[in-house]
Amino acid sequence: MPNNKKGPKKVMPGKAWEGRFTKPADPRAEDYTSSLAVDLCLLEYDIRGSQAHTRMLARCKILKPGEGRRILGGLDQVWAERKASRLKSCRQDEDVHMLVERRLHEIIGTVAGKLHTARSRNDQVVTDLKLYLRHEVAKIVQGLSGVQQALLKLAEKHMQWIMPGYTHLQVAQPVLLSHWLLAHLEAFSRDEKRFQQLLKGSLDELPLGAAALAGTSHPIDRQMTAKLLGFSRVTANSMDTVGDRDFVLEVLSSAAICGVHLSRLAEELVIFSSAEYSFLTVDQGFATGSSIMPQKRNPDIVELLRGRSGRLNGNLVTLLTVLKGLPLTYNRDLQEDKEPLFDSVNTLKQSFFILTPMLSSLRFNKMRMEEACGRGFPNATEAADHLVRQGVPFREAHAVVGRAVTAAAQKGLGLENLSLAEWRKFHPAFQPGIKQDVALSKAVSAKSSQGGTGPARVRAAVAQHRRRLFGGKKIKLLRPSGRRI
Repeated sequence: MPNNKKGPKKVMPGKAWEGRFTKPADPRAEDYTSSLAVDLCLLEYDIRGSQAHTRMLARCKILKPGEGRRILGGLDQVWAERKASRLKSCRQDEDVHMLVERRLHEIIGTVAGKLHTARSRNDQVVTDLKLYLRHEVAKIVQGLSGVQQALLKLAEKHMQWIMPGYTHLQVAQPVLLSHWLLAHLEAFSRDEKRFQQLLKGSLDELPLGAAALAGTSHPIDRQMTAKLLGFSRVTANSMDTVGDRDFVLEVLSSAAICGVHLSRLAEELVIFSSAEYSFLTVDQGFATGSSIMPQKRNPDIVELLRGRSGRLNGNLVTLLTVLKGLPLTYNRDLQEDKEPLFDSVNTLKQSFFILTPMLSSLRFNKMRMEEACGRGFPNATEAADHLVRQGVPFREAHAVVGRAVTAAAQKGLGLENLSLAEWRKFHPAFQPGIKQDVALSKAVSAKSSQGGTGPARVRAAVAQHRRRLFGGKKIKLLRPSGRRI
């Protein structure tokens, strides 16, 4: 006879907190409070954290061995469904944590409820965010490395090219084009160091085990969980842990600073590609045209890079405002940390993705840059330094050369066009070498101080960056595999 007996019915759990309530949540309130559309990207990290938590509970005998195996098997199935795009959500899934727990219950039954022993969504979400950021920050570091490599290759290609350096957007002193490129590289290098420090700092502390706010009475082993998840240490105070979003602020702050550097580079690319400068040309693949003016080739991609830095700044201010005045410990306001964080992370990655090939395609106009150095008397400081080497006080030399500049400008001449006799009308200390000293090539090569634009210093800087960017090991991405730990 056929066996018509059925196994125990798997009763679908409702809200995790509904035991205290006598009426269901208003659907409008459910829609307003749900974060699943935002935090679904944390699912793989939520599963990884749950795997480690399960292993720890089993090791500490809080779970029976069979229970731990069933939970791990169920989590494997949830992850497999997610990868195959077969994991469906429903209205009762308030967030990614409840989606995983609800589906796990459907797969393995009531034993799924034991997974949440000795933890809360409060410490769970902080753990998910840190696991997510450990992966994403490593990718940001790689993106920054790619941008620096592109700038370095441009610097190596144009080692002897001279361009005007500016202060107040007025011609100031001649510099090597490679020195200008390395200036932007240095800024991105600082960004890289900031993000790398995060991986060794606040992102290397495990929150799991803080539970709701006070810790737990169960005999858990937080150090074991930390080891399973790749953290070197655990957080020190349970109340601080669940209310802490400093690590998110640190990421948003680093992203905003990086955005400023992206914007400043973009601004100069826009200016230098204009017809008035024509120092460089943005490749057609990274430009757009006009719907009405046939001749236009607009640097729209560069302008978007410049514009999106505003989002990075805004995201930082958003979370600072959310956190200001929040009492300890967890408050639902903290749900608002994710949208600005995810947006900043994605904005940075997209920016690096487009900027690196765009930089590699830039074409520079050597003649136009040298012509620009003939305007604005960028060699005036060299004339003053010439007098200083003859024993004239710099302030006196400054005034003398200022008068020489005025006279040359009235005649439509550059300082390099003045004869020794004309120089000596302004001060008898000028020597025959003045004409050589104010030549562009000499003005550049004379800047031999450490960090200066002198060719020897720039070559040394290029070599140093080449060893750092191409000679070391590639950074290891902290990517969750989705498999059991």
